[in-house]
Amino acid sequence: MRRILRGIYGLYAWAVLLICVVLTTTLLIFVPGLGSRRRIARFSARLLFRACGIGLKISGDVAVIEKSCVVVSNHASYLDGIILTAALPPHFSFLVKREMKSVPVASLLLRRLGTEFVERFDFRRGATDARRIIRTAGGGQGLAAFPEGTFRQEPGLGRFYSGAFSAAVRSGMPVVPITVLGSRHILPANQMLPVPGNLHLIVHPAIPTKKSAVDRDAVFRVRDLARERILSALGEVNLDFRLPATPTDAQQNALDL
Repeated sequence: MRRILRGIYGLYAWAVLLICVVLTTTLLIFVPGLGSRRRIARFSARLLFRACGIGLKISGDVAVIEKSCVVVSNHASYLDGIILTAALPPHFSFLVKREMKSVPVASLLLRRLGTEFVERFDFRRGATDARRIIRTAGGGQGLAAFPEGTFRQEPGLGRFYSGAFSAAVRSGMPVVPITVLGSRHILPANQMLPVPGNLHLIVHPAIPTKKSAVDRDAVFRVRDLARERILSALGEVNLDFRLPATPTDAQQNALDL
């Protein structure tokens, strides 16, 4: 019986998501102004969780995300992007892999929300993306990224790529680590239907950076400290390796530089 009820809930949750996506996409097409479109997306994400009975709690140093900063988070589920959309103020741009440009509806939504698409596998394009992201950060917008690059079925925190941290150091923006709890339980990688649950975001203290054109040691220091803080509240194992099907070290250096 419990399995049947969970199945019904999962189908209901997908139906609510579909309705939210259709309505939100329609609004984003016609509403002018990036700020207005981001506020619509934030409202829609919060409405989705509320309609599905999913609690969203944000604790910790919440005030720091009201300012321009680079937010980095663990990545455990397809829900994570929606979660950060619901939690973060509308001045944040997301860093998303360029492959998402080929996904029709998602691509349209992301473009209308001012998302920064990042090339993961082409060295020259990666360098161009890095310069564009740094200009965005320098223009007063916040950046949000999942530095693991993607997520896996088994619990644990993988190694971080350095692109978001490089942008932070080169623009002098603080890095704010956020630990997302609950998304892996609600919609894990190996499961089609979501299950009931609650979400908890822990906002860790900001890590200050000093503006520097090229300081790889500073980038790695901030990266490792952010990962350490996220892991400390995650309650999952330290995998300490990168996911498969990722850029070579030389290609990743395009974002580091």
